[in-house]
Amino acid sequence: MKHNRQAGLSFILLTVFLDMLGIGLVIPVLPTLVGTLTTGRDQQSYWYGALLASYGTMQFLGAPLLGALSDRFGRRPVLLAAIFGLGLNFLLTAISPWLWLLLVSRLIGGATGASFSVASAYIADITSPEKRSKSFGTLGAVFGLGFVCGPMLGGLLGSYNLRLPYFAAASLSLLNWLYGFFLLPESHPRSLRRPFSIAKANPFSALAALTRLHGIGGLLVVYALTMLAQSIIQSTWVLYTNFRFGWGPRENGISLFVVGVASALAQGWLLGRLLKRFGELRIALFGLGSSVMAYILYGAVLEGWMMYAIVLANLLGFTAGPALQGIVSKAVDPDKQGITMGSLNAISSITGVIGPLTGAPLLALVGHLSPRDWRVGVTFFLCALLQAIALAQALRCFRKSSTEQPEIAERAVR
Repeated sequence: MKHNRQAGLSFILLTVFLDMLGIGLVIPVLPTLVGTLTTGRDQQSYWYGALLASYGTMQFLGAPLLGALSDRFGRRPVLLAAIFGLGLNFLLTAISPWLWLLLVSRLIGGATGASFSVASAYIADITSPEKRSKSFGTLGAVFGLGFVCGPMLGGLLGSYNLRLPYFAAASLSLLNWLYGFFLLPESHPRSLRRPFSIAKANPFSALAALTRLHGIGGLLVVYALTMLAQSIIQSTWVLYTNFRFGWGPRENGISLFVVGVASALAQGWLLGRLLKRFGELRIALFGLGSSVMAYILYGAVLEGWMMYAIVLANLLGFTAGPALQGIVSKAVDPDKQGITMGSLNAISSITGVIGPLTGAPLLALVGHLSPRDWRVGVTFFLCALLQAIALAQALRCFRKSSTEQPEIAERAVR
């Protein structure tokens, strides 16, 4: 049993790494690829935002569905199907000469890229509740490592051919599928499987069920605002640095490499140590506060090198997400981890729709301005406002929990 758990954990970590490596490979080149099929910065921004929003829409619809399917049929078959679909998305993009086919591939990729919820449920299956936040942190660290290697490699490959990173990502997905097909054990026993219900698997009812969890509903607002701010930044980073600093695929690959290093360092090394000393509640608050300051600075700086300094100074900002996720997970029964992680991923996914649809039009409005105009940083200033609201809501929720539900607050502080 221990051997099977270790094999499953190794595969999940490798799956997340390869998935993020594949996604990271294409991040530095997608805006430029869109630019070759459009005319002008405004069209480039709008189409890029539409492609990202379509991906997020399908993730929103697919995340709780995949989570519910994994609760009913097991994690293994759902993970394998999702990995195969993600590879198909990369391959279609690599060979597409039309924007509409890029859109189709993004829809496929979004639906199958929601496998992170199943991976999170797999982790919850094989770890004890007291170790779950740390395990989610390890998962987040591997997630970050994919960004360490992916954008750097994608930027280098994209400097030779814009479509080469997509062929590389498709190959990685296929290799990952083969590895899982032969070596991945099942983590969800038949005795804990639940009947599948399409009503419960749709994202809106899944979110509604999550809000009814005792003591958790208010934290979902915090989580949603945090994910929305991150989504806006992720969807506009490459375009923003191109407009502000004139960065291309190579420079953006390097910058995202630094972001990945910082994320892996914070979630894989720093988080575990901080949790022992401060607990999940305080770490969430520290992380939210750190991010508010970082987002303001991102939008205000006028030299590219300053972006690197801010990333490294904001290590605490990378720890808020896993801490919030751990608090929510502890409030849920073992047989509902799949649908719960799917619901959290649905929140991330819907912010993945709202983020590009908000950030890209804002950048389109300021794209004609001088790179030194402070208004070019408007997307980051918006993110700082969202994160400040999340921090205020978190403080309110944790104060309420400490008085009305001391047992939940005590577990979070530990």
